[in-house]
Amino acid sequence: MRDFRRIRRSFGRSHGLGLAMTALALVHGAPALAQDSAAPQQGVEADAPDSQIVVTGTRIIRNGFQSPTPLTVMTQEDIENQSPTNNIADFVNQIPALAGSTRPSNSRLAISSGLAGVNTMNLRNLGEVRTLVLLDGRRSVGSTITGLVDINTFPQSLVKSVEIVTGGASAAYGSDAVAGVVNYVLDKTFEGLKVEADSGITDKGDGFNYSFSGAVGKSFAGGRGRILLAGEYAHRDGIFEVDRDWNQLGYRTVANTAAAIAAGGPANLVVRGAGTWNATPGSIIRSQVGGSTALRGTYFDQGGVARQYQFGSLTDSSQTVGGDWAINDTSRRIGLDATDDRRGVYGRLSYELADWIGVYGEASYNWNKTLFNSGPQAATFTLTADNAYLIQALGSAALAGVTNVTLGTSAADMPYRKNNSSREVQRYTIGAGGEFQMFGNKAIWDAYAQYGQTDTHELLRDIMNTSRLALATDAVFAPAGNALGVAAGTIVCRSTLTSPTNGCIPLNRLGVGVANPAAVEWVLGDPYRDQRFKQTVAGVNLSMTPFATWAGDVSVAVGGEYRKEEVSGYVPIEYQSGWSVGNFRPTFGSYNVKEAYLETVVPLGLGAEFNGAARMTDYSTSGTVTTWKAGLTWQPIDDIRLRGTRSRDIRAPNLNELFQSGTSRTNTFSTGSAYGQYAGATFRELTTGNLALKPEKADTLTLGAVLQPRFLPGFSFSVDWFRTKVSDAISQFFADDIARRCTEGLQSFCDAIVPDPDGVRDYFVSASPFNFAKVKVRGIDYEASYRVPLDQIFNSSSSNLTLRGTATNYLENLVDNGVSVAVDTVGQNSGQTSGTPEWIFRLSATFDTPSYSITAVGRGVSSGTYNNTYVVCTSACPTSTAANPTINSNHIDGTFYTDLNFTAKIKVGGSDGQLFFNITNLFDKDPILLPESGLSANSTFSDLLGRAFRVGVRFKTN
Repeated sequence: MRDFRRIRRSFGRSHGLGLAMTALALVHGAPALAQDSAAPQQGVEADAPDSQIVVTGTRIIRNGFQSPTPLTVMTQEDIENQSPTNNIADFVNQIPALAGSTRPSNSRLAISSGLAGVNTMNLRNLGEVRTLVLLDGRRSVGSTITGLVDINTFPQSLVKSVEIVTGGASAAYGSDAVAGVVNYVLDKTFEGLKVEADSGITDKGDGFNYSFSGAVGKSFAGGRGRILLAGEYAHRDGIFEVDRDWNQLGYRTVANTAAAIAAGGPANLVVRGAGTWNATPGSIIRSQVGGSTALRGTYFDQGGVARQYQFGSLTDSSQTVGGDWAINDTSRRIGLDATDDRRGVYGRLSYELADWIGVYGEASYNWNKTLFNSGPQAATFTLTADNAYLIQALGSAALAGVTNVTLGTSAADMPYRKNNSSREVQRYTIGAGGEFQMFGNKAIWDAYAQYGQTDTHELLRDIMNTSRLALATDAVFAPAGNALGVAAGTIVCRSTLTSPTNGCIPLNRLGVGVANPAAVEWVLGDPYRDQRFKQTVAGVNLSMTPFATWAGDVSVAVGGEYRKEEVSGYVPIEYQSGWSVGNFRPTFGSYNVKEAYLETVVPLGLGAEFNGAARMTDYSTSGTVTTWKAGLTWQPIDDIRLRGTRSRDIRAPNLNELFQSGTSRTNTFSTGSAYGQYAGATFRELTTGNLALKPEKADTLTLGAVLQPRFLPGFSFSVDWFRTKVSDAISQFFADDIARRCTEGLQSFCDAIVPDPDGVRDYFVSASPFNFAKVKVRGIDYEASYRVPLDQIFNSSSSNLTLRGTATNYLENLVDNGVSVAVDTVGQNSGQTSGTPEWIFRLSATFDTPSYSITAVGRGVSSGTYNNTYVVCTSACPTSTAANPTINSNHIDGTFYTDLNFTAKIKVGGSDGQLFFNITNLFDKDPILLPESGLSANSTFSDLLGRAFRVGVRFKTN
């Protein structure tokens, strides 16, 4: 495993730097290669013999509005004119169908899961693991152990379009395409040179960012060959939560008093001017055992001075309304946005050997690094009455009769916890393809082999070692004649009196600016985990027209694929347990998949067409499964097209769900009489994978219509109703849930319980994922576009006005995990995993002239609730229960943001160029506020940064 570490670090220093330098040299030297590009050829491209890729489930090229499955296409022009940042994922995630995607802004606290800093895709809010992300129609190696693909690792400077299929597509593409497919299509026929540079900043003066990218393409051998090279670099500064005043309002949900509840009041109150009282920067006493002097509320300020906390008008176990509510700065030192760096290079060489065959090879390297401040070292700890620092701060008289005190702290003397994650992704592809005559018609074939590798380094900085912290906190006055040989009354660790060489340095946690830096350094460490994910794929595809019926040509596509997924890791033994967060374990495992598919498009006459597909898949871990799709389109008149699709799709368990090696025992509980045979037993939890998992099964139905009226040229409107039901959904269960399910007679849960070998009633429970949950999502998609050539209105004008709108009306999002009561979370505006707004929408208007273009974008979500289970009341409230708690207010605002994009078209030395200027969140609208501790905003559907500016230049030569 030490060799693994050396390989990873050596690659990051030498190979990655070499590729980056090569890309830079290519950008500088590229003008010599720029020439006029040849006209595009029909059929198979001379420089791109691999078959054309269409993300519609068929190899036949079809317009998005004619597909049986809804398809949204975003062109390079859309991306250039409307992207709010230099990261394409920020633009794509504005599409309403992508609800709840993980982004750096909402993954900043994912310091143990490996998700911090990633940009992923989440269609329908069914979960990122149920959305298949493709690069040029092929799978990409995962960036996390759950198989999620980080868009940060794509060669973004070459993306020609992004195609989004909403609806099950497993029959065409295999596992994970339950909610749909997002395909990033590269411009493999680019000819010439293009360069782009941009920079941006918020109107608060923070969030500074910049990027550079360049690409060069050159054909040779009379157009039969082509070489394509590209490189990019981007940087973004991080931002703290304290830098936004909307997060300093003390907007919280607090528990009402028992007396108020008894008088008919709600159990919970939404208030402003509230904060956490039970942890302060220099610690606060929460409770005490023994003694006559009331110490609760004593907090320790600058220099260790003891002060009395002023509780407000309403105080619960952790929060207070009014008083000294603003003292605690726990949330203020958390990163709002990540510091992010990414760089990448890409190369492609293709050559047409003959009319029927061409070959190509691709290689890419992308590196991404994110740094988050994950907040202070908040903790609860107990001091005995003989603690030296406690005696110094309060005096012996105040501690008379006291046994111990319990305190809470946000640890101002400790450095912030940080997550420093880096990912290196390599992809290598070789392939061949072409076209030939078969059954008297053109047939298109392609074959390829691909290897992908991701190396991740998850480094957690300044993390507390729990055992060292306990030793350093337990400080006493050294007695006379001690084994350490120090003067009586010297403050030492209690443990060193019996273990003089243990290295412990006493730590004063009572105050701000009082801790010994050497003691802080002794209790902190930098746990890390290295992981390597490998993906090997080989596939072959053939698309043909074997015969025709009276209604037209019948198209058939057949193919097969082999795929292997692997994970390996390294964690030093000292970092596998004993830390406040992290406690990583190395994971090892692999599985392989063999697949074959058949697909057809059959014209039925009278404007109707059938599209069907079936795929047989054999998993090495779970056996064989079949997926299928049946779609129908009907165009009764030229103006209207009706479409519908029914599909059976799957999601296979990922590497984490299968092979997770386990974490430290974090949950121990004893059962009562309700647990039958296990009544009175003690369970110890160990989180592990489950090799017995089967693929999830999903049934999707979409019904829609497309209108393109002849009386209104340039106008298109589509509406699609969708419903997806997932059964045998994989869900994580914990020890108490597993024990309860076993007593209900479910053998798969009983199998996870292992008796202690000593024979006592003490059991180990593998807290593993199971195929037990159900998920249901239902809604309606709307999309409209209208392009108006203004010369139809103004005879002298050569301008165009393009209007476009997309919206999704979510009707149902129900998760039944078999443990808690299933709740429909549609209309619940509380965040990524806990709700989906009822409406998500995006509108754009582009005015385009030969010399400039202006695009205005409006985007937002509807208002909703904080939690759909709450019962709203202010008096005469019903009994508050865990399933339906009462609250005084359950309304969460919606939001509407406006972006403005301006592009001036210029000439740079005879080359076409553009100067562009973007304003995101033009009116500096605050995010959707939530009554929560920590970040009081919905980070998934909101703009957290406020008004931001971006300016840049791009040019292209042929």
